[in-house]
Amino acid sequence: MATLLKSLNGVIMIIKGKIERGKMLIDLTGPGGNAFYLLSVAKNLSKQIGLDFSKIMAEMTASDYENLIQVFDRYFGDYVDLIDSRGH
Repeated sequence: MATLLKSLNGVIMIIKGKIERGKMLIDLTGPGGNAFYLLSVAKNLSKQIGLDFSKIMAEMTASDYENLIQVFDRYFGDYVDLIDSRGH
């Protein structure tokens, strides 16, 4: 998994100096929580693992931010941990 993550050119956000369980971590309270950033990560991961990004993007943008997060997690939860550094 480390090779996959390193090939995403700056998409990785490491919280507390480590990647847990080989997943990338995205802090939703920081710049990584921006909807456009999450769509960019989804696009890059979709290409890497062979998913149809057009379908995923349509689902992610079909409703509000909470929906975007849920759809992202459903498709990419095996590769990315979404966290809230404020503890929520």
